[in-house]
Amino acid sequence: MRSRRRLYFILFVMGCIFTAAGISLYSLRQAVSYFYMPHEVKDFEAQHSAVTAPGHVFRIGGLVEKGTLTKPDKNLTLQFTVTDTVAEQRVQYTGILPDLFREGQGVVATGSLDDKGLFIATQLLAKHDEKYMPPEVAKGLKKLHADMKGAAP
Repeated sequence: MRSRRRLYFILFVMGCIFTAAGISLYSLRQAVSYFYMPHEVKDFEAQHSAVTAPGHVFRIGGLVEKGTLTKPDKNLTLQFTVTDTVAEQRVQYTGILPDLFREGQGVVATGSLDDKGLFIATQLLAKHDEKYMPPEVAKGLKKLHADMKGAAP
């Protein structure tokens, strides 16, 4: 009798834990912002994935391709290309650039694609010293290069 009561108590506690975890994850689903490399975004576009639906917020990262940064207009709007050496994604940003933002450096942009495939960034994160690259960008580039080495004959 005592062991049965203990079993019911354990099952009740486990049920409460799973319910709390489920409610937490459900409530956080809108706050999650996923990170993708440009080649992954292009793959999602080719598959007509919901990830690339206009207005769906996510983060894209890579290197700012040299020679692609346009000068800001009077509204502080500029465009540049983010690359992971496999694919490129055009990005538009309106606002003041981070101090260390420049071509050839790592960047992570938060925003969404418009209906023409242009990534409209609402936030830019840039490196903060000579050797730093955003962790997501470094990890993505390492994985990409490892995959390319494995695919080469």
